[in-house]
Amino acid sequence: MLDSLITSKTRLKLLIKFFVSASNKGYLRGIAEEFNESTNAVRKELNQLTDAGYLNRNQENQRIYYRANTQHPLFDSLQNLVRKYLGIDKAIEHMLEKSGDIEQVCLLGDYAKGVDSGTIEVMVLGTAIDVEYLTQLGAKIETQLDKKIMIYFEKQSEVQQQIILFEKEDHR
Repeated sequence: MLDSLITSKTRLKLLIKFFVSASNKGYLRGIAEEFNESTNAVRKELNQLTDAGYLNRNQENQRIYYRANTQHPLFDSLQNLVRKYLGIDKAIEHMLEKSGDIEQVCLLGDYAKGVDSGTIEVMVLGTAIDVEYLTQLGAKIETQLDKKIMIYFEKQSEVQQQIILFEKEDHR
């Protein structure tokens, strides 16, 4: 769908990388290696997306990093479009409908980095999660999207404890 609208494969990869998660960032050579593309092709698309205002460019140390411009008027629309293209929106909507007391759903792995690897990894945090239902739902969504779905389940309280322990160790 989106690949027929956006004919540049490099541009499509960049949109996926930066708009699947607003926290994703990257620099020219790193992105070129990640996409297995030439730096010239990536540079051209990064410049066009930056000039159009879709990406922000910031220098950190000796590198220029790019990330989605969350203040752009079309940011939400582009993010929704990318998520629909990847099928993530359907997976999360189904998970939230009838699966217990879910507090948070987190995207992990390649998709969180904006790489369409064919495997969607999701962490579900909550207190009374219907694991059996979500496992069956994951299998159903796999066939609908033709992507592998990996679901990890955690209790919110256990995750909080791990974060607190990590923060204590970090301050040593």
